[in-house]
Amino acid sequence: MARLVMMQQHQQHRLPSFSPLPSLSDFNGTKLQTQLRYRRKVSQLKEALHVTASYAKKSLTTKDFAVPRRNAMALILSGCIFSQVSLQSPAFAAPSVTLREYIDSFDGYSFKYPKNWIQVKGAGADIFFRDPYILDENLAVDLSSPSSSNYKSVEDLGPPEVAGNRVLRQYLTEFMSTRLGVKREGKVLATSSRVADDGKLYYQVEVNIKSYASNNELAVMPKDRVVSMEWNRRYLTVLGVENNQLYALRLQTPENVFVEEEGDLRRVMESFRVNKVVA
Repeated sequence: MARLVMMQQHQQHRLPSFSPLPSLSDFNGTKLQTQLRYRRKVSQLKEALHVTASYAKKSLTTKDFAVPRRNAMALILSGCIFSQVSLQSPAFAAPSVTLREYIDSFDGYSFKYPKNWIQVKGAGADIFFRDPYILDENLAVDLSSPSSSNYKSVEDLGPPEVAGNRVLRQYLTEFMSTRLGVKREGKVLATSSRVADDGKLYYQVEVNIKSYASNNELAVMPKDRVVSMEWNRRYLTVLGVENNQLYALRLQTPENVFVEEEGDLRRVMESFRVNKVVA
């Protein structure tokens, strides 16, 4: 009996440590606040972990999508840059045309011309070449008569500016037309002089000429005669003197073609030489 009482007392002594019921300190607010703070911290920690995990997952997804997009943008930009380089860089520019040399030993001159141009007989010049596809683009060489001229130097024409005005007047005279309502306007764009590798002085003259014509030449009322430009051309002339003669290399090309072929046409101009004729 005494042993049973002692066991009961022992169990009663240990019950408080296993009791699920809150003690008085739970109700005075201290332990309760501590538990609430602990639970709040645990909840915040879980929420933070959840947000971090979600952000990491979102970042991974965004990164996986951004890499291909950046690659695509890089390809687009590189394509644009390459297209600009290919059009503008000299390294990607279209190669110049091949020039063929023409030598006239009898009259004493030589020059180079695009090899695909064809020679035309009976054109009224000493020699005449033409582009087979662009009929308004051609080359001719004129020379003064040896019996009626006695040039010693191209400077006999005066300075390059004076020679340029003379060339312009000659072109406008040649292009005079008897058609009604036709008007030709021209101006000297540039004049220069150079000493070539043969030691001779050459003049270079650039002229622009525009032709305007009426669409109804026979109209009685002025309002019915609408004038518009029918062609716009660039004329490049090189002048040289030898054998007491004046030599003129004359290049004609449409203005829009000149913009594309300026480099090749200037190579033709610079190739012109006048040579001493041996009797």
